[in-house]
Amino acid sequence: MASSSNKTASPLLVVIAFATVYLVWGSTYLFIRIAMEGGFPPFILGAIRFTTAGLLLMGWCAIKGEKLFIAKDVLPAIITGVLLLFVANGIVIWSETRLPSAVAAILVSSAPIWFVVLDKPHWGMNFSSKATIVGLIIGFAGVILLFSEQIGSLFKGAGVHSNLPSMLLLVLGTISWSVGSLYSKTKKPTLSTSVGTAWQMLAGGFMYFPLSLIHHEYTYFTFSLINLNGWLAMFYLILFGSIAAFSAYVWLLKVKPATQVSTYAYVNPVIAVILGVFFAGEHISLVQLGGLFVILLSVLLINLAKYRKERRAASLVVE
Repeated sequence: MASSSNKTASPLLVVIAFATVYLVWGSTYLFIRIAMEGGFPPFILGAIRFTTAGLLLMGWCAIKGEKLFIAKDVLPAIITGVLLLFVANGIVIWSETRLPSAVAAILVSSAPIWFVVLDKPHWGMNFSSKATIVGLIIGFAGVILLFSEQIGSLFKGAGVHSNLPSMLLLVLGTISWSVGSLYSKTKKPTLSTSVGTAWQMLAGGFMYFPLSLIHHEYTYFTFSLINLNGWLAMFYLILFGSIAAFSAYVWLLKVKPATQVSTYAYVNPVIAVILGVFFAGEHISLVQLGGLFVILLSVLLINLAKYRKERRAASLVVE
């Protein structure tokens, strides 16, 4: 997707991009689990996924004749890729080997709050919008409600204090994602959004290789041990989870307010739970249904506030 401004972004493209980020990233929880169960170690999975996606996207940009290298644009793209895809995503992968998925989902879903707190240039706009603030609070409460039963069982058991370092590290990862996203939004590169996204994926992907060596993943990993489900899951993560959804996310950051884009963090757990019910035979309770409703209400509030502001701005221009 080409970079554009808020005024020129096609409403249809915006809807498609949001739907892609909401639905596809919500499904990656399931496909990451399938890929690892299929034989991919977690950090090798990250290395192959993002490096391959970056190379494919860069190759497509080369075929289209786009300029692939401008030094002043490549460095910010590399920094963004490391913050988003290596630091933030890598911490999530590492934490989920030690934490229940419910805890990880709740901590990751705090991203929209960090977007507001860290987006200093837009404090006036964000904190003046009651609908946005209420929507963020309601959304986070909805995620807690969605996973309240799992959290309750966690704190009844032992080892809660031993999970604290992993939980704090996961918060750091969420902050890294927010910082990387906001940093990306402030840059106005000459390179196309697609080329910049490819550089981000290549930077993040390459960083996983030494990490996988440190964790000795290559001592027990061979491609011959990967089953068909593992390869199919990897294909999905590369094509849809990385090239389609991550590209859509980067583009949305260029054309929409960061707080609005960050609502993906509330919707993704909803999609993950729904997929778990239909494809993994999981049960959904009335409490979880209540959580789903609350989350969707929060997303509606946040988007409604931004929609009204855009309509008011448009009416002033017309007048």
